[in-house]
Amino acid sequence: MDAASIVNVIRRADGEEDDKDPALQELYSSWALFILLVLLIGALLTSYYVQSKKIRAIHETVISVFVGMVVGLIIRVSPGLIIQNMVSFHSTYFFNVLLPPIILNSGYELHQSNFFRNIGTILTFAFAGTFISAVTLGILVYIFSFLNFENFHMSFVEALSMGATLSATDPVTVLAIFNSYKVDQKLYTIIFGESILNDAVAIVMFETLQQFQGKQLHLFTLFNGITIFIITFFISLLIGVSVGLMTALVLKYSYLRRYPHIESCIILLMAYASYFFSNGCHMSGVVSLLFCGITLKHYAFYNMSYKAKLSTKYVFRVLAQLSENFIFIYLGMSLFTQVDLVYKPIFILITTIAVTASRYMNVFPLSKLLNKFHRQRDGTLIDHIPYSYQMMLFWAGLRGAVGVALAAGFEGENAQTLKATTLVVVVLSLIIFGGTTSRMLEILNIETGVAADVDSDTEFSMLPWQATADYELENGAMELSNASLDSSVPDRPVVPEDYEHAGVLPEASPSKKISNTFEQYQKAAGAFNHFFHASRDDQAQWFSRFDEEVIKPVLLERDVSRSSPKK
Repeated sequence: MDAASIVNVIRRADGEEDDKDPALQELYSSWALFILLVLLIGALLTSYYVQSKKIRAIHETVISVFVGMVVGLIIRVSPGLIIQNMVSFHSTYFFNVLLPPIILNSGYELHQSNFFRNIGTILTFAFAGTFISAVTLGILVYIFSFLNFENFHMSFVEALSMGATLSATDPVTVLAIFNSYKVDQKLYTIIFGESILNDAVAIVMFETLQQFQGKQLHLFTLFNGITIFIITFFISLLIGVSVGLMTALVLKYSYLRRYPHIESCIILLMAYASYFFSNGCHMSGVVSLLFCGITLKHYAFYNMSYKAKLSTKYVFRVLAQLSENFIFIYLGMSLFTQVDLVYKPIFILITTIAVTASRYMNVFPLSKLLNKFHRQRDGTLIDHIPYSYQMMLFWAGLRGAVGVALAAGFEGENAQTLKATTLVVVVLSLIIFGGTTSRMLEILNIETGVAADVDSDTEFSMLPWQATADYELENGAMELSNASLDSSVPDRPVVPEDYEHAGVLPEASPSKKISNTFEQYQKAAGAFNHFFHASRDDQAQWFSRFDEEVIKPVLLERDVSRSSPKK
């Protein structure tokens, strides 16, 4: 055998030649997908077993991470690199395929009354808390690199980027355990609200810092970065809300409810369009998709047919469930399948300690500050955060896949070290903090078995006459005019009992709808002027009335909005 033949054999053993063979490439792709699907099926069956047996000592997400690690190790020691490369963590797949369903479902299933009741606390932890965590962590790792242990040195911008990367929390495991224990909704809502906004804030902060790579930081740069962050966040929020409102208007002024399968597809695609449009404009797709989901549930939901309500609710939930389980398996496998990572044990240990310290500097000082604002003049506390809740907030600061995906954006000579450190810290936080959550609930004596509040947005508010109307419209029923209901009484208001007899949902003419909408816009302009003259205590109630009396009549069908439950 000549030298060229020997080289070809070696290259084939390493998998280099297989990359050029389409047939073998497809074969290995099938095996890689098969492995991931088997792991996903196993994770879901594990979830079924753990929930059915009411095992609370360990969560299925932790098991998924461990199983992914074992399979990743097996693939690593196996010959060839093709399958190993295919199952490695890719940030593009994460941001474009796995993350959107989770964010959309989070916004769509958000318990809105609890969320907005605790909005001040949530925003404080999401914005100020994330900033404190990122800066604290960045300073600590920069001090370590400045001491030049392990021959590792990084710039201050890189250190702050590392802080932003690991400031994103992802307490999926904690919240799942909270659900099984039926923990107080206030604690659940604060942790949940912080996590979904926290991811968006961390992403925007990281992308902002990336614009200052290789530049010297000074006071003007700081203000410039803060300005970019604020503009990016609120423009992204505006995009998401606008798409949600646009979807509500499309459903109102069309007959899509006659075709529920098309209606459901339009709703899903509109939500995804907000995500990718925002990313394409260099905004935050996560922020846009989150608030698009909230807006869809608050407004567009009541313009949907009964079948579309069911399909969107469960399609969003199924996609989110698959994505979450897939991500945990993905993270476990990536520890061994990413061959180019550089592990520095001392730096990993210091970063893990720094993450814990930054979470401490986030939760306890801000909780103390919030409790001062919640103190009445007589010294009594209202809606305060007790110490047990503060400790649980600290313990729920798990790091997640968002950090790993952001770390993929690191460039330069330290990139592989920062990626490896981020991955290890995320997996350790999932195992240590996620695996001990149930025990911490017992140690802190946090009340469990609390009945959840019923959120009107989670109810289907679909009366029998509406379901019948949707069925008739879907099968091509003729529109029923108001005059045919009762010709003897001119301009008589139409009530649900009329449609129970007729079996058809009323549809006003487009010109009449536009005229009514213009009147509502005029009413909105007058009502909005009163907001600035209202006291601070009355502004929340003012917005609730404004939403019910002005915004919803503009966006919702008249009879549908009237039949929706009041909050």
